[in-house]
Amino acid sequence: MPFFQPFKITLVITHNSYTLAAYSLDNESSMTTSNQYKQGILFAFAAYIMWGVAPIYFKALGNIASIDILLHRVIWSFCFVLMLLIATGGIAKIRLLFRQRKKMAMLTVTSIIIAFNWLLFIWAINNGHMLDASLGYYINPLFNVLLGTFFLGEKLRKLQWAAVVLAVLAVLIELISFGSIPWLSLALAGSFGIYGLMRKKINADAISGLFIETLYLVPLALIYLTFIDSSSLILLTSDWQFSLLLLAAGIVTTLPLLAFSAAAIRIPLSTLGFIQYIGPSMMLVLAVYMYGEVFEVQKAYTFGFIWLALIVYTFDGVRHSMKKKRLRKTVN
Repeated sequence: MPFFQPFKITLVITHNSYTLAAYSLDNESSMTTSNQYKQGILFAFAAYIMWGVAPIYFKALGNIASIDILLHRVIWSFCFVLMLLIATGGIAKIRLLFRQRKKMAMLTVTSIIIAFNWLLFIWAINNGHMLDASLGYYINPLFNVLLGTFFLGEKLRKLQWAAVVLAVLAVLIELISFGSIPWLSLALAGSFGIYGLMRKKINADAISGLFIETLYLVPLALIYLTFIDSSSLILLTSDWQFSLLLLAAGIVTTLPLLAFSAAAIRIPLSTLGFIQYIGPSMMLVLAVYMYGEVFEVQKAYTFGFIWLALIVYTFDGVRHSMKKKRLRKTVN
């Protein structure tokens, strides 16, 4: 999902001197830029497709408790990320992070938030609430808009406000008409949004941040699995197929993140934001057609208003991006 911090803009066309230099570039450079964009699109699709089919993986682990799945996810993600850091020479970044006490303290908090989000997601998938999980990740972009307004001083445009109002109406309709609030969806969207906000403040790259977060959680995971509930550890040593499934948790967690990071430095964030709807859409299809969750009238109303809100939100984003491009061309 779109919350890590690989966003480093390396080229910004704002000054006339750079514009002249850009025009002098040969066709090979243009082809390279085009290839990078195509690669970015492929990486983005790969990331969100992997996130979209992730419920199939967690369903396959459904015969053990959600907390056990979470703790194995923490342990094997830590191991996989450590191997990546060693292979890519990223240990130096970790050393730098260790010297920054404020960032390390904030990563302690984000580790708790992401663990809560992971646990809630796993529980939802394995307890027949995949539709609620899907709704949560549809709501997330709109929740991020509100967080940006309240904590980053970002101002909402009129259509963005309209999208937020539609999302609030979706929740109110469910509350008034059906006497319930989609707490699970809101908790997933809220925890993921707050996590993203904090990671933006920390400004650590995706892999280094994930390493520190899992580093904090690994001792707790080992203590729990060793002394409190060792049933999944017994399965780990007695069933090789199940063992491979558990070990794959590190790959399932990290590969989409790597693909997302690769996409984010190659394509505009507006494009990336549009592609992000692939994930919850795939979850929705899986929930209804593969796992037999009922798409009730209550859910239809809620999803309908959220989809309408996202259409308005996306339209505004595309329009604003085109306006900025036209303005940039006029200035240049």
